[in-house]
Amino acid sequence: MRYIETLREGERINEVYLCKNKQASLTKAGKPFVSLILQDKTGTLDAKIWDPSSLGIDDFDKLDYLNVVGDVISFQGALQLNVKRVRKMQQGEYDPKEYLPVSKYDPDQMYAQLMAIIQKISNPYLKQLSSSFFGSPEFADSFKFHSAAKTMHHGFVGGLLQHTLSVALLCEKFAAHYKILNHDLLVTAAIFHDIGKLKEISRFPENDYTDDGQLLGHIIIGSQMLAERIAAIPDFPPKLSSELIHCILAHHGELEYGSPKKPALAEAVALSFADNLDAKLEAMEEAFANVPDGNTDWLGFHRSFESNIRKTSV
Repeated sequence: MRYIETLREGERINEVYLCKNKQASLTKAGKPFVSLILQDKTGTLDAKIWDPSSLGIDDFDKLDYLNVVGDVISFQGALQLNVKRVRKMQQGEYDPKEYLPVSKYDPDQMYAQLMAIIQKISNPYLKQLSSSFFGSPEFADSFKFHSAAKTMHHGFVGGLLQHTLSVALLCEKFAAHYKILNHDLLVTAAIFHDIGKLKEISRFPENDYTDDGQLLGHIIIGSQMLAERIAAIPDFPPKLSSELIHCILAHHGELEYGSPKKPALAEAVALSFADNLDAKLEAMEEAFANVPDGNTDWLGFHRSFESNIRKTSV
């Protein structure tokens, strides 16, 4: 099998991929074409069917597995597939495990690191709260498998765990450097900041927004999940509860970025920067993933950075 990350410009391929997305469109001249996002476990590939009425194009839908024949070209610094033929695959003709993008890090090792961070929390209420979630085998299985986003960053199996661990590690460093920060509150907030994504985004292969995800969003969902669990812990300090939930509500930093509240605590400020830092650098890494080594051409406008981006020359 030719994985997407190994494809190079100028190649003709005949491979099976998951159709992650399908969108019918019209050219400027009014001619119909179809845009696809093809996926395997190494990444995604933009693809175009310029003649969807061709006899070589089977009927298919989003989330079908497709045998595609096409030419790999370069468009605006990234690879794209010009599709010539499509055959819809039947169950048994493919192995689903080959088509789910996965974290490059081992999920069990990442989870063990996260549990080690939890063990260092000295506040008994925050430690009990954290352990009540992350100490559950069922919760662990779900958290290890989930993504952190649909498309923006960490949109792969294990992405939620990888992002959460990274943010928690950053927050540990922040707490060690800035004495104004309460280590236990900040680290606990980091561990829980995206917990609502377990209910905001569906599991793979769909990895799409749920009804609650569309209506409420992960920030509100996460704060509700914490409030419910806190209510079940005897004598949990009300002020500590409000401070923790505030950090969750404010972790996007700005109202226009979806936070119901702007940061009012030092820990909320630190969490918002750690979250943004990890998300932005991961988005940059993902944008460069299919760019050939040594290519320092400008890649075009990237909405995460509101700027044209490229790799550095060294």
